Amino acid sequence: MWVVLAIVSALCLGVYDVMKKLSVDGNNVLGVLFLNTLFGSLLMLPVIISGVIEGNYGLGNTLAGHGAILIKSMIVLSSWLLGYASIKHLPLTIAGPVNASRPVMVLVGALVIFGERLNVWQWAGVILGFASLYFISRVGSREGVSFKGNKWVWMAIGATVMGAVSALYDKYLLTRFKPLEVQAWYSLYQFFIMGVTLWIIGRMTAEKKPLQWRWAIPLISVFLTIADLAYFYSLSIPSSMIAIVSMIRRGSVIVPFFYGVFALHEKNVRMKLVDLTILLVGLTFLVVGSL
Repeated sequence: MWVVLAIVSALCLGVYDVMKKLSVDGNNVLGVLFLNTLFGSLLMLPVIISGVIEGNYGLGNTLAGHGAILIKSMIVLSSWLLGYASIKHLPLTIAGPVNASRPVMVLVGALVIFGERLNVWQWAGVILGFASLYFISRVGSREGVSFKGNKWVWMAIGATVMGAVSALYDKYLLTRFKPLEVQAWYSLYQFFIMGVTLWIIGRMTAEKKPLQWRWAIPLISVFLTIADLAYFYSLSIPSSMIAIVSMIRRGSVIVPFFYGVFALHEKNVRMKLVDLTILLVGLTFLVVGSL
């Protein structure tokens, strides 16, 4: 069952990335992100309301529990701020593979933070993962996207790193709290934090582009909510394996990749397909090494 949930999460994540691209292209990024946090919190609000009615204020009814979720919200929101800005300016066939390298960074994080030791298969996966980033940087240079001097590329990498931090933190949170509870409260806190962030950045930035309403905007929240629900419940099943779940979820890159190829007619498809294959093989090695 947990494998099926991981596949559902991956498919929804793929569509979620496409909806992001459609929403932010030529649009106000901060406005789109604010609406995303608004719709996401509204979708999960019934969970909080039903708990409050029953006298359960969530996360163990402790300030420590809510503080832990507040940290989660800030981590995810920082990843989103970087990710939304980068996907607006980068081709999907470049942004997607960069984001899909997250499991490699999660494994490196586990090595550094938790002192885990990697076996030969896992080291091979890590090496191929970073090799794919180098390869996609070479492809990007052909399209005028330099990994050295392009701030949008570094934002995409930063979003991926923060996403990896979030994944490592999830491992801790889901041993203490229920999946639905975690998602509901972090969605609500994200909305409030984003409201303050929008006000602060709005006063500091020169971007005055008006927000254009697109139906893809609420669909971002819908598909992300479903993806996260499936992900959290998959991890909550005792027999689930985080390495395999992460691998399946990063397979979501296939959806925006082929959307970029067939709908947006992006360039250098063959070379990018080779890079995608290297990345997926690397992720497969991570799974094999974790069995």
